[in-house]
Amino acid sequence: MKIIAKNKKAFFNYDILETYEAGISLMGSEVKSIREGRVSLKESYAEIKHGEAFIINCHISPYEAANRFNHDPLRVKKLLLHRREIKRLIGKIKEKGLTLIPTKVLINDKGKVKIEVSLAKGKRAYQKKEAIRERDIKREMQAELKKWR
Repeated sequence: MKIIAKNKKAFFNYDILETYEAGISLMGSEVKSIREGRVSLKESYAEIKHGEAFIINCHISPYEAANRFNHDPLRVKKLLLHRREIKRLIGKIKEKGLTLIPTKVLINDKGKVKIEVSLAKGKRAYQKKEAIRERDIKREMQAELKKWR
């Protein structure tokens, strides 16, 4: 598996509970653009409507060589999940107030584009501050250890 893009903000803003690997319905120019690494998951999220999963606000830059046959960079894309997975996600989202966040875009061994979608719960402001504090302490410890080597 080759990771093309990662949603770093998702790991900071949310507690990731479960992850699912989903296929994605794409146009040819979108696939070529993703292979070049021109995809962003920053403000994207997933939604389930009428028993189907969709990814919204995933920005895939236009492919230069596709000229007039190019795609809309922010079009809504369908996620390919099994029906039982979608039903399970619907239950968890309604019951616990969780959300679906895309965390990674990857290309598997067979050359297929996949998206890792995570079931997540939003962090509170004090949890984010605590995570920053822990990261700073860890960085300082590493710097001290480096001095003594």
